[in-house]
Amino acid sequence: MELFEHLALGFSVAFTPENLLYCLLGCLLGTLIGVLPGIGPVPTIAMLLPITYVLPPVAGLIMLAGIYYGAQYGGSTTAILVALPGETSAVVTVLDGHQMARNGRAGAALAIAALGSFFAGCVATVLLAGFAPPLAEVAFKFGPAEYFSLMVLGLIGAVVLASGSLPKAICMILLGLLLGMIGTDVNSGVARFDFGIPELQDGIDFAVVAMGVFGFAEIMTNLELKDMRVDITGKVGSLYPNKQEFKESWPAVVRGTALGSALGILPGGGAVLSSFASYTLEKKISRNPERFGKGHPAGLAGPESANNAAAQTSFIPLLTLGIPGNAVTALMIGAMTIHNIQPGPQVMTSHPELFWGLIVSMWIGNLMLIVLNLPLVGLWIKLLKVPYRILFPAILVFCTIGVYSLNYNVFDIWMTAAFGLIGYIWSKLKCEGAPLLLGLVLGGMMEENFRRALLLARGDYTTFVTRPLSLALLIGAAALVCIVALPSIKRKRAETFVEEG
Repeated sequence: MELFEHLALGFSVAFTPENLLYCLLGCLLGTLIGVLPGIGPVPTIAMLLPITYVLPPVAGLIMLAGIYYGAQYGGSTTAILVALPGETSAVVTVLDGHQMARNGRAGAALAIAALGSFFAGCVATVLLAGFAPPLAEVAFKFGPAEYFSLMVLGLIGAVVLASGSLPKAICMILLGLLLGMIGTDVNSGVARFDFGIPELQDGIDFAVVAMGVFGFAEIMTNLELKDMRVDITGKVGSLYPNKQEFKESWPAVVRGTALGSALGILPGGGAVLSSFASYTLEKKISRNPERFGKGHPAGLAGPESANNAAAQTSFIPLLTLGIPGNAVTALMIGAMTIHNIQPGPQVMTSHPELFWGLIVSMWIGNLMLIVLNLPLVGLWIKLLKVPYRILFPAILVFCTIGVYSLNYNVFDIWMTAAFGLIGYIWSKLKCEGAPLLLGLVLGGMMEENFRRALLLARGDYTTFVTRPLSLALLIGAAALVCIVALPSIKRKRAETFVEEG
C-alpha cells in the first residue's frame, strides 16, 4: 500500500508541465545522440552537466536520465538501417538487425527493437520501484566501514565486468582515485597536491574531467574519421513484424529483459555488457545458431531488450546506495552534488519527490520513446546525412561555454582542453575513461568513510573485518578478483566482447 502512495507522489511530480517538458527533451536528445554516430550519452551528459545549475534538481535529473535510456533506443536505428551503431551498446544490434534490413525487413526490425526496448524499460522500472525501497532500508544500517567496503566492491566490480584490458582499467581507477585527492584536506584543512596553483585548492571539478575525457577527446577522435555522410538505400517498409518474427523474438525479449535487469544492478554491468551477454546467450541456446548474423529476430530482440533494461536498473545502486555503477550514473552523482543532494539511501526520505518523480518519469519516457522512434524514423534518416564537420564546431562551442559557466574561470577551460588531449591519447592506447571517472567520484567518498571508520574505531584497522557486513563485502570483492583470474573465466569474458565484435 505504501508503494502506491509513493508512486502517487511520483506521478504528481512527473506530470507537471515543466517535468514533462524536460522528460521529452531528454528523450529527444537521447534519441538524437543515439542516432548520430560519434556522439554518446556520456559526452552529452558531461556537456549538459553545467546546465543543471540553473534547473530544479528533479527536472535536471529527469532530463539526464532520459538522455541515457533514450540513447539506447536511438542507437538501434542507425545500427539496423546502415550498420553504423550510434551507441556502443548497439554494436551487437548490427549483426542481425542490419541483415534483416538487407532482407527487406527494416521496418519490422525497427519495430522489434522499439517494442522490445519498451517492454524491457517498463519491467526494469517496475523492478526499480519495487526493489529500491527495501535496499535503501538495508543501506541505513551501513556505517562508515560498510560504505568503504561497498565502494571497494563497486570499484572492483566495475573493473572485472567492464570490457577492455583489466590492467589498464585498474590503472585508470587508481589514477582517478589520485585525482580525487587533489585539493584541501577536509580533516586538516591543508592543501595537498595543488602544486601551488590556487585554482586547484578546491580540487579538480568533476565536470571538467568528464567533459575533457569524454567530450573534447571524442571530438578529436571523430575528426580522424572520414566524413560521416551516410547514403541510405532502400525503403524502411512495413513496421509490423510477421507471425514468425514475433514468435521468434518475444522469448528473447523476456530473456534479455531478465538478464539486462540483473546485470544493470551490478557495478560495471550496464547496457554494453548486457547486450553482448544477451546475444551470446541467445546464440548458445538456439536450435539454429547458424542463423545468427543472417537476420535472426532473436539476435536483435534479446540485446535490444537487455541494454534498455540494464540502462534503467543501473539507477538502483545510484539511488539506494549512492554508488555509481557506470560512467553515466557517476555523472548523475555529479549532478546531484551540484544541488547539494547527498547521494545514498537518505535521498528517499529527505528528497522523496526527487526519488519517486525520477522513477515515474522513466515510465513516461518509455512511452515517449515509442513515439519518437517509430513514426519519426524518416526524420532520423535525414539527420544521418548531416556531415560531422558541421556538427563538431557547435559541440565544441557548447562544451566551452558549459565549462566556463561552472566557475566563470578561464583556467577550467584550459584544464578541460588538457584532459581532452590526455583522453585522446588514452583512446589511442585503448584505455577506457569510465573507470577513471568512477575512481574520481568515489575517491573522496572512500577516503572520507575510511578515515571516519578509523576515527570511530580509535585507529583499529581490524574494524573493516570484524564488522560482519563489511567483511562480507570485502570477501565478495576478493572473490570477484579470484574468479576473473581463472583462465576459463578470463577466456569466456574475452569471448563475450570479442566473438561477435
